[in-house]
Amino acid sequence: MRTMTAATVEDVQAIIQGSAPGSTKIQAQGASTKAALTQATDPVTQLDLRGLAGILEYEPGEYTFTALAGTPLHEIAAALAQHHQFMPFDPPLVQAGATLGGTVAAGLSGSGRYRYGGVRDFLIGVRFVDGQGRLVRGGGKVVKNAAGFDLPKLLVGSLGQLGVITEVSFKVFPQPESYATLQILYSDVQAALGGLQRVVDAHFDVYALDLLVDAQADSSAQYQLLIRLGGMPSLAGQRIAQLRQVIGRDIGCDVAVNGTMLTDAADAALWMTAREFDWVPPHAALVKVAVAVGQITQLEAALAPYAVVRRYAVGGNLLWLAWTTPLSTLDALLRQLGLSGLVLRGAHTTPLIGMARGQFFMQRIKQALDPHQRFPSFE
Repeated sequence: MRTMTAATVEDVQAIIQGSAPGSTKIQAQGASTKAALTQATDPVTQLDLRGLAGILEYEPGEYTFTALAGTPLHEIAAALAQHHQFMPFDPPLVQAGATLGGTVAAGLSGSGRYRYGGVRDFLIGVRFVDGQGRLVRGGGKVVKNAAGFDLPKLLVGSLGQLGVITEVSFKVFPQPESYATLQILYSDVQAALGGLQRVVDAHFDVYALDLLVDAQADSSAQYQLLIRLGGMPSLAGQRIAQLRQVIGRDIGCDVAVNGTMLTDAADAALWMTAREFDWVPPHAALVKVAVAVGQITQLEAALAPYAVVRRYAVGGNLLWLAWTTPLSTLDALLRQLGLSGLVLRGAHTTPLIGMARGQFFMQRIKQALDPHQRFPSFE
């Protein structure tokens, strides 16, 4: 394996055009915060894009920005914060150094996706170099774009199989004045899911809704429901009190006693831990699994023997799993349950585990954009 660096779009094009078709694959990488996505078993040329960085345009009045793919997320966050704006899809691993291009290619959003939507909902434009070395543009730099095939959405979660992303444009939102979180503990998964469902049914304007599971060696678990609100500081106490009433109704849980309200620094620290995956043990693999709330009970029963820490985010529709046994075991388990997973950290032959989905469509698109097979394929 060798590493090449690119500081310009022309560098990227030259490297791709100079690569012999069908031989060593070209694999783009940034800060390697999601190491399993650039962990290759076949010969590869690692294309380091960290030099392709910088904010090209930022229009606070239009709530849009354009930046090169190797730009670290923390630089974007700092620039937006000066105008009290932020990336609503709550991208993970900001402090760890994750880049814009890597976030798009991995298709990653954080817990804030519950309120606002994911990365694909805020990506409005992209430029990338395809397998023939051509610079392709999709979308634009403003929210209203011309009709046509939505290339930006196609690149979200593509894992570098279709091309090398060089530039992205996003829309952003105003930053809420403050946040507050209600934290409730349960010892039973059904009670925890009952509380979660009551929040959903009550149509509260909730910014994040996560269920953190702390597994025990005896196969028992403690469930921590985390409900984050945003808005005016003067209304936080009143809204938390309303939440306590809604959640405590008919579930035998004295939320007035059991529910802890976190604000300011405590709230920020709690959600930074979620965003940076600080709750994941250093020796554990990190896996993202798409789930539905109705599957959680069955999934919890299947995971109980493994005593692994896990977090159901986005109202129970996304599982972050800290896996501590061989990933082949999890691969087989997900297949049995009809679920698909993406390995972000951990050793495995491919980052895609569990049930394969959408492979036929991906193969057809890849044939059009990478006919010489210069980029990796994950099957």
